[in-house]
Amino acid sequence: MVYDVITVGSATIDIFLKTKSKDIEIEKIHKHKDICLPLGAKILIDDLYTDTGGGGTNTAAAFSKMGLKTGWIGKIGDDINSKTVLQHMKEYKVEFLGGRAKGSTGLSVILTGFDKNRTILAYKGMNDKLRYSEVQKAKTKWYYISSMIGESWKTAVRIAQTKDPIAFNPSLYIAELGIKKLMPLLKATKILVLNKEEAQALSGRKQGYIERLQEIVPIVVVTDGAKGAEAYNGIKKYKLKIMKNKVVEPTGAGDAFAAGFVASMIKRQDIPSAMMNGYKQACSVIQHYGAKNRLLTWNELQKTKTSAKVI
Repeated sequence: MVYDVITVGSATIDIFLKTKSKDIEIEKIHKHKDICLPLGAKILIDDLYTDTGGGGTNTAAAFSKMGLKTGWIGKIGDDINSKTVLQHMKEYKVEFLGGRAKGSTGLSVILTGFDKNRTILAYKGMNDKLRYSEVQKAKTKWYYISSMIGESWKTAVRIAQTKDPIAFNPSLYIAELGIKKLMPLLKATKILVLNKEEAQALSGRKQGYIERLQEIVPIVVVTDGAKGAEAYNGIKKYKLKIMKNKVVEPTGAGDAFAAGFVASMIKRQDIPSAMMNGYKQACSVIQHYGAKNRLLTWNELQKTKTSAKVI
């Protein structure tokens, strides 16, 4: 089988917790807001939702939902959560091409509903321990690489040495390493998708960050929350202008946008269409709990109306 895209990245079980308890307070400390939980207290949870997450599985599910033959490279353990992840990927028709070992898969506890934001407690589990020897060899038209650290980062870099096109979506803790340390992967990347904070950290610039990154990567896309996004291919800059959207839970929005954009490019769409598809996919995800809940098919994306525009 030749895959349209293989994602490389993490897998987690995401547990969303929402509480209206008056015992929890939000305090501004050192110029940022903190959630304060009273020590020794028992706090009642009003809503609980569980789903699978992680950059590798989120984007794999999205790609497959949009009609692409998709594989996923990651590492899981042998616990019940690992079985849940594999079952979920099977339901999305995603082939697992990674490694397994004794231990636990990743787990995130997501505290939601505080000041229209959330706090994530993340346990990495097996996600940082993927060895290149565990990767099942497969043919693909594209690789999509999300953030990985430890042994898994070394494996991602080796995967990037193939001649297949690479889309790369680094998180902040990877972007903060800077261009020099990420160059082994950046120089193989055809599409770079990241948010404004990540772009500034990676480029080392507060201004002109998209231009600096485009000197290395042919297409750079930078998202900026409610302000939309911009893309640059070295010839023209495109700006996505959006309207205010209903947000139930923002987890997975970045993965959904990136998958929508990259899938569109794989399907030979132009950059404005890719930005719109990424935006529509993200909008659908943030209106529900779970990073994979209510992902849109390719046909649904084309039929979805929006007041957003690309200029």
